[in-house]
Amino acid sequence: MTDLAYVTLALVPGIGPARLAALCETFRSAQRVFDTPLEALQQVPGISKAAASAIRNADLAKTEKLLERMRALGGTVLTPADPRFPPALRVIPDRPMLLFASGRLELLQQPAVAVVGSRDHSRYGTAVCRQFASGIASAGLVVASGMARGIDAIAHTAALDAGGASVGVLGNGLGVVYPSANKRLYDRMAEQGCLLTEFPPGERPNAGSFPRRNRLISGLARVTLVIEAGATSGALITVDAALQQGRDVFAVPGPITQPTSLGCNKLIQSGASPALTVNDVLERYDRHMGPDAVPSATTLSAREQQVVAYLGDAERHVDAITERLATTPGDALAILTALELRGVVTQEPGKWFRLSRSL
Repeated sequence: MTDLAYVTLALVPGIGPARLAALCETFRSAQRVFDTPLEALQQVPGISKAAASAIRNADLAKTEKLLERMRALGGTVLTPADPRFPPALRVIPDRPMLLFASGRLELLQQPAVAVVGSRDHSRYGTAVCRQFASGIASAGLVVASGMARGIDAIAHTAALDAGGASVGVLGNGLGVVYPSANKRLYDRMAEQGCLLTEFPPGERPNAGSFPRRNRLISGLARVTLVIEAGATSGALITVDAALQQGRDVFAVPGPITQPTSLGCNKLIQSGASPALTVNDVLERYDRHMGPDAVPSATTLSAREQQVVAYLGDAERHVDAITERLATTPGDALAILTALELRGVVTQEPGKWFRLSRSL
């Protein structure tokens, strides 16, 4: 049963984890906080007159309406006292006081890898992200990311396409799709994966939302993997959070001529572990993908399966594949590169492609 008083107290502006803990320890329960005179509240260390007034003015009925909206969205509220609260987030600095979740809550208890990267990615980043996220998910680990466009969205999609699991950490409340282009992914994650946020239902994102979200992405996982990142990419904020939390950081090296590789290459130069294969990451979880673990037809995305079916026993030019997929040459090459990196197709001179093996 939801502790309405605790949720209300946690949502009072300016009441952070330290103040909330001090209040609950002093008065033994959140409900008693609301039953306490203003003067007594001010005696608690860290509670100013303004903070005490904000607590006294908090509206439990308003919180109940908020929770009704959350339930209408298919969401659940998680407090640290709830056994479903992610254990990995209980031990991070500045742990969340409250979480809202939708989808498969059991995924929050499972080992995860945080996969992050640039919104403005290259075809190389697309291919590498699909390869790593698919491999991580196929090995039974959860792929956690931030539901942004670019590498985040590719990681979530690749994990689900591989038949695996993914957790999306939002920088806004449930019921708000940001960016709007991710509507289809949002719905799919709510059904097949899990959406997680510390922002109340309906709350829009702001400039400070995403750095706070990033500490939860890294906090859910033992390893943070950076696929592609420029020198000022927001993914580097997630790396900083991971290091503060004592988590491992891996980065995929990229071409030195490519701006979106600069952040990753500098991370490696500064001591991050280079990720050259999926096994580099999986070994931190005592898991391994052997040579037999090349993707099967069931672990390929619908578009990748379409390419495999079209190639059959023939050798096809990229232009013919582009036309068959009814897509752009760039998207077709990204799909083909991902398949090539995973050992499914072979590229011949002149951008001709054939299957490397039968699936």
